[in-house]
Amino acid sequence: MHLTLNITHHWHADSPDSALAATNSGPQGLAAAAATERLAQDGPNEIPKGREETTLQIIWRQINNPLIWVLLGAGALSVAIGKGTDGLTVFAVVILNAVIGYVQESRAGKAIAALASLVPQNATVLRDGQETAIPAREIVRGDLVVLRSGDKVPADLRLVSLKSLQIEESALTGESLPVSKTTDPVDAGAPLGDRTCLAFGGTLVTWGTGTGVVVATGAETELGRIQLMMNEAGTKVETPLTRQIEQLSKMLTIVIGVVALLLLIAGLVRGYAIGDAILAAVTLAVAAIPEGLPAVITIALAIGVQRMADRKAVVRILPAVETLGSVNTICSDKTGTLTKNEMTVQAIWLPAESWRVTGVGYEPKGGFVREGSGAAPVDAAGLAPTDAPPSAAALELLKAAVLCSDSTLEQAGGEWRVTGDPTEGALVVALQKAGITAAELRAANPRKDAIPFESERQYMATLNQRADGTCQFLVKGGAEVVFQRCTEMAGGRPFDAEAAHEAMRGYAGQGMRVLAIAEKPNVCSDNTVEEEELHQGLRLLGLVAMIDPPRAEAIEAVAAFKRAGIVTKMITGDHAVTAAAIGQQLGLTEGAPLTDGRPGGIGANASAAAAPIAPATTGSELEAMDDAQLRTVALRQNVFARVAPEQKLRLVKALQTEGQVVAMTGDGVNDGPALRQADIGVAMGITGTEVAKEAGAIILTDDNFATIRSAVEEGRRVYDNLIKSFAFLLPTNLGEGLIILIAVLFFPFVGGTILMPIEPTQVLWINLVSTITLSLPLALEAKEPDVMERPPRPKQDPGTARFLAVRTLLVALFFTAQALVVFLSIIGRHGGSVSHGALAQAQTGAVTAVVLAQIFYVIQCRSISGFVTEIGFRSNLFIWYGIGLLLLLQVGFVYLPFLQVAFGTAPLAGGDWLLVLGSA
Repeated sequence: MHLTLNITHHWHADSPDSALAATNSGPQGLAAAAATERLAQDGPNEIPKGREETTLQIIWRQINNPLIWVLLGAGALSVAIGKGTDGLTVFAVVILNAVIGYVQESRAGKAIAALASLVPQNATVLRDGQETAIPAREIVRGDLVVLRSGDKVPADLRLVSLKSLQIEESALTGESLPVSKTTDPVDAGAPLGDRTCLAFGGTLVTWGTGTGVVVATGAETELGRIQLMMNEAGTKVETPLTRQIEQLSKMLTIVIGVVALLLLIAGLVRGYAIGDAILAAVTLAVAAIPEGLPAVITIALAIGVQRMADRKAVVRILPAVETLGSVNTICSDKTGTLTKNEMTVQAIWLPAESWRVTGVGYEPKGGFVREGSGAAPVDAAGLAPTDAPPSAAALELLKAAVLCSDSTLEQAGGEWRVTGDPTEGALVVALQKAGITAAELRAANPRKDAIPFESERQYMATLNQRADGTCQFLVKGGAEVVFQRCTEMAGGRPFDAEAAHEAMRGYAGQGMRVLAIAEKPNVCSDNTVEEEELHQGLRLLGLVAMIDPPRAEAIEAVAAFKRAGIVTKMITGDHAVTAAAIGQQLGLTEGAPLTDGRPGGIGANASAAAAPIAPATTGSELEAMDDAQLRTVALRQNVFARVAPEQKLRLVKALQTEGQVVAMTGDGVNDGPALRQADIGVAMGITGTEVAKEAGAIILTDDNFATIRSAVEEGRRVYDNLIKSFAFLLPTNLGEGLIILIAVLFFPFVGGTILMPIEPTQVLWINLVSTITLSLPLALEAKEPDVMERPPRPKQDPGTARFLAVRTLLVALFFTAQALVVFLSIIGRHGGSVSHGALAQAQTGAVTAVVLAQIFYVIQCRSISGFVTEIGFRSNLFIWYGIGLLLLLQVGFVYLPFLQVAFGTAPLAGGDWLLVLGSA
């Protein structure tokens, strides 16, 4: 089942009067007494908290897995047979893992708590016809809320009156620009981003004023619905790492249990006392369990966390490091993630020429390339090597556009920022690329009067005085509105409606926002501008086309993911045409490329040059699909537009159902549920909302989609190194178990006890020194050369399990055979004597043989996909430091008196060393 809208009334389809009537309200708002009654009935306007787990529940989840139970059992048995140090070490590892897991998981609930911060503390309402400031939590259905620029909307409203009202909704809907609101009803089936007569709780008023009647509070608002979805997505799916560890744990548990049972039976059959038989079985179990495995996993992941932090990715949940290496599908939001959420002018059209504008974002870096000039394509940074200064006509067009705007551009702390409308900001940036700042232009052409932009009017007009003392009207607005007022083109020829509309359609077809710029020069006026003077007689200077373009590094990252077998899917709340255009530029679709690979690359004949754009699947289309249809579309389509939060959640679930390991990136409130549901959520750290950051497992501190590529690379390296550590540790433990098993089954009794090739304390020595000196350095191993050229691991990866099982068995048999050969050879050299000295020397030789064999074997484990030479002998010096330390420790194990006493060892003769080294 998928989430359905928790809405019983389509408020956006109602007229303002109908909405007031349905909420039993009116133009004067509610009476104070009625509001108090409704507050008692409906409860406060607050986002309810989700179900919170207790501390014990979280701790229990850290312990309740097979490997931990095996380790706890081993620790208890170790203490029971007198190996207290070994048992306490095991318990310490388990406790450490549980503490780390608890700290990580206890933070997850903050994602839902962060939603509450989006609701303002206070709001202005009409009560008994009077404006009254009240706590936002006391707002009720039917209240008339007054909105002004800078206000945060306190609840979901049906707008009943407004003046030039614009609201920033990107965090909720994904719309990249502030939305111009209207009071007109829209279709009942309109997606969230198209419900222009509603104002949603938690969004921000950026311009104008308005009044709206409250139609939903608390849990019934869009924010409340997102909270519900985040609760449902609260249980994380298991990661590939936990899945592999669980499989490995089950396999180890079964193998160790069976072997220990067989050993117990064999001991009894051979005449062991019951206590001795049990002791032998317990010794084998302790020897076979890789106590160091959790420590290696934790350290490998922690090293990955540090490396990812150095590459601008902060990891909040430890297993997320490895999960990224398993990802085969990345679902990304568009605005602020694949794009910078900075509108950028990318094309200029004039009646006689057209230009491309290079560069991305608010940084005034870039230039101009004339269409048809034969200039080389732009580079990866969005710049052209042959940028030329714009023509006089193009420069006049940009000057007029900036004079007829109010936004400013400034640099603060190395960052370029626009103050004011982002569309106007894009015009200011474009002009500054031509070497002229808005401040100096406006100072030289002072404004005498202005008609501000209003959604009903769809244009802005100013009266400016030129340097020569004459005045001109300048008009900037929607192309259709401006065209209606034009009678001529720049250059003096009659207005060519067909050419102007053709150019406008070409740019709009590429998802760009198109503004028309016109003038009425030589105006004699009393320093005022009247609308009647603008109805006719305007001269069209040209068109400016802009878009929030994809980051250059995002384009490169998508291509790198494709080479690595990872599919990128864009899921956005923005318009379908815009999403399709951005998807094509990113390389997500199979449509024909735009002219020279850049948007805006169209000349005067715009529609002829415009490339076809592959369609995007919309949220309304997804809503009409059943789950089976949705899974098919989710796999085949890479661009989804006008997608609501619950549809993002459905898409992620559909992909997971199809076996995909899904990463979800985003920065808005609307991304929260999908971020929590995904196998790994990646939030933007700069532009991201607190909801997104708390819902994500990884936070990008540079908001750069390309950083995910580095994180995926690091994740794959971590997984490779974990497999290398597993491949090194497991054969040693199994080999030790087999040595004990064979001794119990076949070796003779000497003095009433079994002749053991390796004592339990010596088993502890091998495990201790090899874990510290050899397996831990494997966690620092360099990445494999093909790490980003091979396909992702499947979610169910039997190949890795088979690889580990076969390799573990074969290498364990070699270790076992080697240790037994050395042990028996040294015993044989003593003429079969089993004196204390001979036995100690033979056991010392067997332990040393295993240790030296581990040294040669760890070098082989440095690469699992090829030869060690491919990653370089010097790429991980910690391995050689570990080997050197291990050799020193082993020499001390053989010759230092206090270690001889502690572990029952004896010095080796020169011939013994040759035997040990040769076998290794």
